[in-house]
Amino acid sequence: MPFAQIYLIEGRSEEQKKAVIEKVSAALSEAVGAPMENVRVWIHEVPKTQWGIGGKTVKDLGR
Repeated sequence: MPFAQIYLIEGRSEEQKKAVIEKVSAALSEAVGAPMENVRVWIHEVPKTQWGIGGKTVKDLGR
């Protein structure tokens, strides 16, 4: 059973997260030959204050 963990900065819409799940599931299914119903995708939404780039939080960078 393929399992993908995706880390995203908070703020994506439900539609965007749904698209990520659909596309990642399809890609894994195709790549490893697993039935789509066996693919699992877990999205981790990370608060902007807990994601750092270049020594600053994403929130401080205004992203």
